[in-house]
Amino acid sequence: MGPLSRETWAQRLGAFRASPSAFMAGPEGEDLGRDLLSELRSEKLSEQTKVSLLALSLEYPAQLWPDATAAEAAATSLLDTLVLLPPRPSALRRPLLLAATTALVAGDALGPTSEASRRLLPLLLGLASGRDLGRGFGPASEQRPLQATACECLRELESCKPGLLGGCLGLLRGLLGQEGPVQPLSLLLALALRNTLVIRARARAGLQGLLMAGDTPSGGDPWNWALAEEGDARLQPQAPSWPAAEEECGLAVLEPTPEEARELRAAVAQLLDTSYLLTPVAQAQLLWLLGWALRGLRGQTPVLFKPQLVRLLGTAQLTLLHAVLALKAAFGEALFTAQDEALLLRRLTVAAQHPALPLPAHLFHLHCLLSFPENWPLGPTAEEAAPLLLGPRLCRGLLPSLLHDPMALLARLHLLCLLCVEDEEKEEKGQDWSPRHYLEELLAGLRQRAALDGGPRASATLCFQASHLVVQCLATQPTVLTPLTHGLARLYRARPVLAPHFADLLDRVGPELGEPLRVALRQEVVSGPGRDEALRWHLQILAEVADGNAQSATLGFLGAAAAHCTDWGLQQALLRVCRALLRAGVGGGLADLLQALARQWEDPDGRDHARLYYVLLAHLAGPKLGVALGPSPAAPALASSLVAENQGFAAVLMVQEAPAPVRLSVGPHRAAGPGPVLQLHVEVLEPAYSLELRFRGEGQVYAPLGAVHVPCLCPGRPCRPLLLPLQPRRPAPTRLDVRALYTTPTGLTCHAHLPPLPVNFADLFLPFPPAPEGDKLGFFEELWDSCLPKGAESRLWCPLGPQGLEALVSRHLEPFVVVAQPPTSYHVAIRLPPDSRLLLRLEAAQEDGVPVALRTDDWAVLPLAGDYLRGLSAAV
Repeated sequence: MGPLSRETWAQRLGAFRASPSAFMAGPEGEDLGRDLLSELRSEKLSEQTKVSLLALSLEYPAQLWPDATAAEAAATSLLDTLVLLPPRPSALRRPLLLAATTALVAGDALGPTSEASRRLLPLLLGLASGRDLGRGFGPASEQRPLQATACECLRELESCKPGLLGGCLGLLRGLLGQEGPVQPLSLLLALALRNTLVIRARARAGLQGLLMAGDTPSGGDPWNWALAEEGDARLQPQAPSWPAAEEECGLAVLEPTPEEARELRAAVAQLLDTSYLLTPVAQAQLLWLLGWALRGLRGQTPVLFKPQLVRLLGTAQLTLLHAVLALKAAFGEALFTAQDEALLLRRLTVAAQHPALPLPAHLFHLHCLLSFPENWPLGPTAEEAAPLLLGPRLCRGLLPSLLHDPMALLARLHLLCLLCVEDEEKEEKGQDWSPRHYLEELLAGLRQRAALDGGPRASATLCFQASHLVVQCLATQPTVLTPLTHGLARLYRARPVLAPHFADLLDRVGPELGEPLRVALRQEVVSGPGRDEALRWHLQILAEVADGNAQSATLGFLGAAAAHCTDWGLQQALLRVCRALLRAGVGGGLADLLQALARQWEDPDGRDHARLYYVLLAHLAGPKLGVALGPSPAAPALASSLVAENQGFAAVLMVQEAPAPVRLSVGPHRAAGPGPVLQLHVEVLEPAYSLELRFRGEGQVYAPLGAVHVPCLCPGRPCRPLLLPLQPRRPAPTRLDVRALYTTPTGLTCHAHLPPLPVNFADLFLPFPPAPEGDKLGFFEELWDSCLPKGAESRLWCPLGPQGLEALVSRHLEPFVVVAQPPTSYHVAIRLPPDSRLLLRLEAAQEDGVPVALRTDDWAVLPLAGDYLRGLSAAV
C-alpha cells in the first residue's frame, strides 16, 4: 500500500482516538503501528503531520506496541528515523526521543539485553552532557532543547528502573555546574540520588564513591543494571505523606564514610543552591526528593535546608508551602524552631482568612491547619487535636458561618470541633467566649435553615454533614451530644420529609449519638396522631428505630395508622415496621395488630404479608424467627417443619423484578367527556392477579396519574380496554413510563417495567359544547375573534392524499367540525386541556392540498399544530 494522504491519516487518527480498543480490534488496527513508523520517513507528509503521528504514539503506546517485541522493534525504527534526519533544524528530534523512550518503557522492553536500550541510553546521556556524541546531533540552535528533553527522558527511565543512573551521579553533578538547562538536570540528579541512597541502604552497602565528580563513572559502564534490579520495586518519586511517616525509609542503616558524607552534603547543597532558578512546582518536587533522601540518614543533619527556609517561609506559592510543611513533618524540631512553628501557624491562619482567596486555596490552608505537624505533639500520633499554639484568640477569624461555602464551612467546623475538645478545662476558669457555645449556635442555625418548608436540599444535606462531623470529633462529650440530639428531634418534628437523611445519619454514627437519637425520634413519631400527610416518613423512621422499648406506644401508633394505609406503599412501610418489631422479639400486641391487618386491608398483597408474619410469630421462637426473617446461605437448618419447607421466606416477602405479564398499546382516541382519556389495549402474556399499572409522565407537563387496577388477567380471555384519564398542565405530547405490580399464580409479588407509551398531540383533542342550531357560523366566528390579541395566528399548507379533503376531515377531525361545506370548506374548533383552544379554517381546497388558517390563544400550540396538520396526509 502506498503512502497515505494527510486527509486519510486525519480520518484514521480520528477513528482511533474515538475508540482505540475498537479500532485495534478492526481490520486496520494491526497495520496502524507499522504504517505510522513507515510514514515517519515519508517525504510527502509535512513535519506537522508527523508530529501528530508521534503524539499518538506518546498517548497510546500500550495499544500500538502491546508487547516487548513490538516495543523493541518500534523503538529501533524510531531511533533509525532520528539518525536519518538531515542536519537542518527539525521539529521531529525531540518527539522522536520521547517516543522511543515511551515505547521501551510502556512495552517493558527496557533492559540490558535490549539492543534499542543499548542505543538509546548512550544517546540520551550524550545529549544531556553535551559531549561529542551530542554536538553533531542537529544544529546548534537545537542543542539546549535537546539537552532538556534528554534529561526528561533519563528521568523517566530512572523512575521506571530505580538505580539505573546510580553510576552516573558524579557525572550529573559535574553537568549541573556547567552551562545547561538547570531544572531538568536538577530534578534528574535529585531523583537518581534519592533512589541510590534508598537502594544502597536496603542492601546495606556503601556509596562506593558514586558521588565523586567525574566525566565517566567508575567501572566504565554508566548503566547500573544490577542496582536497577535491586530497586525494581518501583519506588515512588515523592516524599511520604505528612505528618511524619509511620515507617522509616531504612536510611539509618546506611553509614557513609567521612569522604562520602562530605560529597553527599556537597551534592545536596549544590542542588539547593540552584533551586531558586526552578519553577515553584519543580522546587517543591526537589525539596520532597531531598527531604526523603536525607530523613534519618546517619551523620546528615537537615541544617542544609535552613538557608532555603529563610526564603521559603514567606512564599505565596502553595506548592512550596506544602513542601515546607512536608520538611517540617520529616525533620521536626531538628530543622524548625518554636519561632518557625509559630510563624507558620500565623501565616496559615492569616492566609485562610483572606477574603480574596479562591475556595481551593482556602480549603488547602484549612487542611494544613487541621493536619499541622507539630514539633512536640501531645497525645497519641493518630489522635486528632488542634495545634497547641493555635488558641481560640488566633482562630477567631476562622470560625464557621452560615454565609460560608459548604466545603469551607465544614473545614472550619472541623477546626472548631478540635478547639471544643480542649474547651472543658478552660470553661471551668470562667472565660468569656466558649467554642462550645458558638458550636451550638451554629448547629442551631443550620437546623433552622434545613427546617424551612420547600428549602433547598443542599441546606438539609449540609446540616446532616455538620452533625456527623461533630459526632466524629466530639463523641465523648455529652455536653455537646445532648443538645445536638434534642435539636435533631425538633428538626424532624418540623420537617418529617427529611426522614431519609435521619436514617442515613443513624447508620453512620456510633452509639454515643445513635441510641439517644433513636429514642428521641421514636418519641416524636409515636406521640403524633398517625394519620397526617407525613405518615410514610414516620413509618420509615419507625422501621429504623423500632425495638423492644416502648412497645405499647409503638403498637398504638401502628394501630391508629393502619386505617390510613390505603395504598400499597404505605402498607409495605407499616409491614417493615412490623418486621423490625418481630426481629426485636416483640409479641403479644403485635400478634393482635397483624391479625387486624390481615382482616382490615383490602389489598391482597398486604393481607398475605400480615398473615404470614402472624403465622411466623405464632409458630416460631425468637432465634428461629430471626433466621426465618433473614435467611442466608450459612443459616443453620431449622427444626420447625413450617420453616424447613419454606427456606425462601425472604424471596416471598420481597417484591421481585420479573418480565412483564402484559403488553400495552394505545387504542383509537375517544373525543368525549370533560377531559382526555387514553384508551389502552391489553395483550395478556401470562396469568396475573391484582394487577396494578402505574404511570408517570416525563417532566412536569402532566399532573400525577392515577393507577389502573385489574383483578385478574388470563391468556386467551378477552379483556376490556383500560381507560387512563390524563391531566395535562399544558397541551403537549409526552411519553408515559409504565410499571406493573402484580401477584403470580404461585403467590409471589412481582414488579415489571413495560415499554413507554406515547401520548400524541391529537390524544388531547376535546370538542366544544354543541353550537346553537342555526348560528354555528356565528359561534365559530366568536371563538375565532376571542383568540386575538392574546393568542397567535398562522397559515400553512396541508398536503392532501389521493382521497381528498373530505376523507381527511372525516377520519381525523369529524368530532370537532363546527361548520362544514363539503367537500372544500370546513371550520374546526378544538379544545385543549387545561384551558386552551385551537381553531382551523380549511377553505378553497385544491387537488394536492388545502390552505389552513390557524388561531389559538396559546402561542406554544402553533408548532405542535403545524406538525400535526402536516402529518395528516401520511396518516390518511
